[in-house]
Amino acid sequence: MQTFVNLSCAALIFLFQVILLLLLLLPNLGFVNYTRVRRMVQQLGIIVVLTCLFSLLNYGVESSGGLSYNFYEKTCPQVENIIRDGLKPVFSSDITSPAALLRLMFHDCQVQGCDASILVDQDSQKNDSSEMASTKNFAIRQRETISLLKSMVEVACPNQVSCADILIMAAREAVATSGGPRIEVPLGCRDSSSTPSYELANALLPPSTIGVEELLQIFVNKGMSVEESVAIMGSHTLGVTHCLNIKNRLYEGEEGPITGMEHGFEAFLRLSCPNNEESMMSKSRFVLNDPTALGFDNLYYINAMSGHGLLRIDAEMVMDSRTTNFVRRFGSDQEAFFQAFASAFVKLSSYGVLVGKNGVIRKRCDVVD
Repeated sequence: MQTFVNLSCAALIFLFQVILLLLLLLPNLGFVNYTRVRRMVQQLGIIVVLTCLFSLLNYGVESSGGLSYNFYEKTCPQVENIIRDGLKPVFSSDITSPAALLRLMFHDCQVQGCDASILVDQDSQKNDSSEMASTKNFAIRQRETISLLKSMVEVACPNQVSCADILIMAAREAVATSGGPRIEVPLGCRDSSSTPSYELANALLPPSTIGVEELLQIFVNKGMSVEESVAIMGSHTLGVTHCLNIKNRLYEGEEGPITGMEHGFEAFLRLSCPNNEESMMSKSRFVLNDPTALGFDNLYYINAMSGHGLLRIDAEMVMDSRTTNFVRRFGSDQEAFFQAFASAFVKLSSYGVLVGKNGVIRKRCDVVD
């Protein structure tokens, strides 16, 4: 539909230009009332502008894949308020929930696009698997919050809003509530209708040992620039890193000091995460991503530059010539980070999604209908 609107506007504009060209020739034709024709052309110009403007307002600013910034304007105009109000008690009762919701959304979107597949529970009777069985989804939380929000939305707008969109809106709200940018995102994603696979999640979710080369390969393939790829890593400014995810860097790397890590910080991490099975496999053993782990800010980059990054990627981004300037810029200019992160968030939430008849709107987020 949007393509049709664009073509219609283009045709009207072309016609208007042809009439203008003819108008230039009219003074040479004595039998034509030039003043009257000029007035008619001016009125036609106003009609062309208003027609195209109305079309854009009516159909919204759409991104690729059929998503739209006003997708639910007619079918569920109150959905964003429902999500926002529904999250207030969640955020007040669990101050770590914004970080958990942001991670939940990222892990969903990196496995075949944002399709709410990570929310589906394992069905033992049907021998169905679940993405939650993936080792890379260790300590994923807040799936039940999305199911709660879905039930609230269903009361107001039955069978209109997908679980995938609810998860995206919840993650966006998590960023804004924590002090980050309020991101405008295109909506219209559909939910997956097929059984999710933990093997696929294992294959597509990046490991904690990822470096700059792998980072750029993953996110540039999703349409992000290098700047946006560095910015999306700034999501680590929220929350914690479990000891399991830094085991490789602390105990399985090269002998001697760890590259890019300040010596005192390394000693602190070894005390916080001793090299034993109880420490590494416990969900309660973790370190804060940065001193302001509950706030969305640019301290992640400042920490990385001072040798206090937890993961390999944190250190490599500072040292790699392709990424270092962006790390330093974001560390000194929080607003620049916010702008790049918002752009990266939109690209991640829009990449490879199901739209229209390619997906479904589940009645329950944890069950494939």
